[in-house]
Amino acid sequence: MEFTAKQIAEFIQGKVEGDENATINTFAKIEEGKKGAISFLSNPKYTHFLYETESSIVLVNNDLVLEQPVKTTLIRVENAYECVAKLLQLYQQMQPGRTGIDAKASIAESAKIGKGCYIGPFVVIEDGVEIGDGTQIYPNCVVCKGTKIGSKCLLYPNVTIYHDCRLGNNVTIHAGSVIGADGFGFAPNENGYDKIPQIGIVTIEDDVEIGANTCVDRSTMGSTVIHKGVKLDNLVQIAHNVEVGENTVMSAQVGLAGSTKVGKWCMFGGQAGAAGHITIADKTFVGAQCGVISNTKGNGESLIGSPHTDPKEYFRAFAVYKKLPDMYRQMAQMQREIEQLKSKLSE
Repeated sequence: MEFTAKQIAEFIQGKVEGDENATINTFAKIEEGKKGAISFLSNPKYTHFLYETESSIVLVNNDLVLEQPVKTTLIRVENAYECVAKLLQLYQQMQPGRTGIDAKASIAESAKIGKGCYIGPFVVIEDGVEIGDGTQIYPNCVVCKGTKIGSKCLLYPNVTIYHDCRLGNNVTIHAGSVIGADGFGFAPNENGYDKIPQIGIVTIEDDVEIGANTCVDRSTMGSTVIHKGVKLDNLVQIAHNVEVGENTVMSAQVGLAGSTKVGKWCMFGGQAGAAGHITIADKTFVGAQCGVISNTKGNGESLIGSPHTDPKEYFRAFAVYKKLPDMYRQMAQMQREIEQLKSKLSE
């Protein structure tokens, strides 16, 4: 399907500079542009590609100042990155979804499958499972007994959903992820460890996306909760009884210990972690590899380092840390001089 610059500008509320009848039918990075493609420019490092790209249309920010003529048609918008995201979402929505139940799927008689669903080969759906309309479950997924999945969800290959979990609408879970495995609960005894049964569930609300090979553990009692709009990257670990607030995002390899409560609109950099039984306030930014060990203050607080600290304090301390070898040599020299003075005074 083709779209003109004029149609695109109307959709994203942009302004056309050039041929409003220029057409596109695909996307391309600005440095790999080709005729019939739309690209975008938001990072100044890529500005030089604007003057040589072959893309038919390029989205740019309103404040871009051209240093020379361009041969492509421009659409100026407030935020090019956000606008290309909207166009990509529209493109994805226009792709026809898969439907039908493969003969190789194993579906319990008591399971309820909604209208327009896709169930791929070697999928296992156990007793009492309910799946909403338009949900797609790709090959080798397992949905254990009593689980309820909403409408328009997407489970990529090899996803496992343990028993009795709850998924809302428009939930996407990427390949290899496990939802509802036992939380890590063991009580030490004189001979080893007694396993603490994990009898709770996992609740995932609407519009959540979970990356590949991520694990969300079931609670000891009650529910581990991933609230609406949360986005988890690949290889994230969410322990038992954790609660993740609305629209929080976590990069790869983040780990949250048991019973951590995370607020709304928080951001976690890669490999960040949080100790158990703490509360992380709304809109907290946790930097990469940061270790949060106690409750946070909130109000848009930023944290880095392990244990966590304010970035200004961290960098002041790090500036001193880099000087420690020189300081050590100076102190050693001063110690030698003091010993020499003591020796002379004693004579």
